[in-house]
Amino acid sequence: MNLKLLASDLSKIYSKNKKVDAVLLGGSVSRNWDDEYSDIELFIFWKEAPLDEDRLSPIKVTNGSIIEFYPYEEEEWSETYITRGVKLEISNFLTSTVKRIINDVIKNFDIELAKQCLVATVQNGHVLFGNNVINELKKKVAHYPNELSKAMIKHYLDMGNQWNNREALLAREDWLMLHQVIVSVHSNVMGVLFGLNRHYVHHPAFKWQRYSLEAMKITPKDSAKRLSSILLEPPKKSVQILEEIIQELYEIVQREYPQMDLSRFINQSAFLRPKNSNI
Repeated sequence: MNLKLLASDLSKIYSKNKKVDAVLLGGSVSRNWDDEYSDIELFIFWKEAPLDEDRLSPIKVTNGSIIEFYPYEEEEWSETYITRGVKLEISNFLTSTVKRIINDVIKNFDIELAKQCLVATVQNGHVLFGNNVINELKKKVAHYPNELSKAMIKHYLDMGNQWNNREALLAREDWLMLHQVIVSVHSNVMGVLFGLNRHYVHHPAFKWQRYSLEAMKITPKDSAKRLSSILLEPPKKSVQILEEIIQELYEIVQREYPQMDLSRFINQSAFLRPKNSNI
């Protein structure tokens, strides 16, 4: 099924509601990253708060089957339903909320991932309805602030204290905790790379990693191949790959931001929990 065509058809239903300011197609479909497992993510921007009936009406019109229907939570109304055999993820925001979140990110350099994901959707999403509204928002997010880049790098370069226990966890064969640490540090590496490349994070779990890395110009050598191998290699090899990538990240950050003091991060990452010599 042509997901973009279905999304366009659905947008025409939503746009009939006079409260709707704009309809934006997001997610993998908007980026041409979709596959046979993809669903459709629609972002509905409202002039005023939608009633339940406003949200239910398109589902009824399309004979949709509701999976989830959430009330207003964290500045968003959301619902999931299936129509024509395709799952729809609907995110509803007031247009005024979207504008404020954009300001939080581009003017206050807020690194909160939920906010960045919305900004990334505005930047890369496909307009289905409300060209004037969406294009105005797209102009606001076109430039990635230098200070946001620095804030992302400083936040994600802190790999956490558990990373210092990696040799002990390897020696103890404490695999569950070690893999939790590896995943956490792996995510931090992605956070640094998004900041370095001035890309808004489009998914809180850094989904579609391969495509994201391929779109980046500032990365360690062969980063897509090396990072994708981390969870497939034996634990000792995975730790070694991460150590090498982190060291290369320090060098890249220092090259891009020569005035940034990285000594705390380098010393913290290099520290390893010592063995007890009395044992």
